[in-house]
Amino acid sequence: MILAKGLRYPSEEQNRLLDGLEEELNHTLEKGMPPTPEAVIAACEALAAQALSGAFSAELAGLGFELGPLAEQIREAAVLFSRESLEAKVKEELGPEFSTPRTLLPPHETAPLTKRVRPLGVLFHIAAGNVDGLPAFSVVEGLLAGNINILKLPSADNGLSLRMLEELGKAVPELAPYIYVFDTPSDDLPAMKRMADLADGIVVWGGDEATTAVRALAKPGVKLIEWGHKLSFAYATPAGLTDEALSGLARHIMDTRQLLCSSCQTLFLDTGSWEEAEALSRRLLPLLEQAAADAAPLDVGSRAQVTLNLYTQTLEERAGHTPRRLLRGKGCSITLCGEGAPELSPQFGNLLVKLLPRTRLVATLRKEKEHLQTAGLICSPAEREGLTDLLFRAGVTRVTAPGTMSHTTALDAHDGDAPLRRYTRIVEERG
Repeated sequence: MILAKGLRYPSEEQNRLLDGLEEELNHTLEKGMPPTPEAVIAACEALAAQALSGAFSAELAGLGFELGPLAEQIREAAVLFSRESLEAKVKEELGPEFSTPRTLLPPHETAPLTKRVRPLGVLFHIAAGNVDGLPAFSVVEGLLAGNINILKLPSADNGLSLRMLEELGKAVPELAPYIYVFDTPSDDLPAMKRMADLADGIVVWGGDEATTAVRALAKPGVKLIEWGHKLSFAYATPAGLTDEALSGLARHIMDTRQLLCSSCQTLFLDTGSWEEAEALSRRLLPLLEQAAADAAPLDVGSRAQVTLNLYTQTLEERAGHTPRRLLRGKGCSITLCGEGAPELSPQFGNLLVKLLPRTRLVATLRKEKEHLQTAGLICSPAEREGLTDLLFRAGVTRVTAPGTMSHTTALDAHDGDAPLRRYTRIVEERG
């Protein structure tokens, strides 16, 4: 299904709509100033109220949500779409008076210079499907910065983002010409190239392969904004290993299923001792089992994926092809790996544990510096400031408590950057 200027069209209409899209975009740009952040915020406020009343239950149920966790996730999403959150986001990222022209007199000049913050123009969003509703939020950020938005949906969206963006246009009709949604398959490169050619900026959510492919689509000079897949981990020192901290980490792992960029894939230990790491792993395993028992059950496909992965890992271990040791638990596992750089775990409650003395922390983490995001830090209060600074120097963009690695607020940066700033440009006028 396609959404264009507030109207739905069947997918078969894609090429016809693309044929006239440049003219439509130019017409919208010619009309004058884009919708204000206030208009976008009002629409999002109405959308949040709809979500809390159950308006999107059918789409969310189609994505596999159960009633219990459904309510909590809706409340968290409604907070991000609330007036208070979005007003704070605009103020933090663009400044309280970003829409007001500033007139300056450059040093050694007599003619004044007027600066304005304006939208890039047209953003082409290529969304990932690892966070439900993320494609719609990406468009909301584009709207807050005043851009026309073309969204290519991920295959797993199941209609949720299109419905959300359709409701935004209904709540505030002036937003409808600034929203286009296509369910174009990722292998339809000609269609994606046509969308990319219309854009002043391309926003890509995805891994290295997706980003490389999008770079090939972009014309020279088009701004490429990459929100790539990231790796997150926990780092623990002996002085911080309390049951409370480990239980928080276990709950985080099972709540996120390790599917988010901010999910813990690896627990690094500030030790060079395999025996200490094994003892900690055996201490953590029952806490992970308890968190698994409290979590919603996995779907059949995910269970099959985990079973096959762990069976292969067991065979490799018994054949002596890997130095790793697998500790199986009920609904979870821990793999003791020795030393090594950050990597993706088997996910779904299957954690990697690695040795990493702090003297080798920077050198080890920087092997994956372009992929680092969140570190859940487990240490004593006296160690926290020094280790936090060390993690930042290694390339991490966020340090949190172990149980809140994936907690999101309106003021969070995206991978160390402010999206609304990247979706705007500075224009100048000389007297």
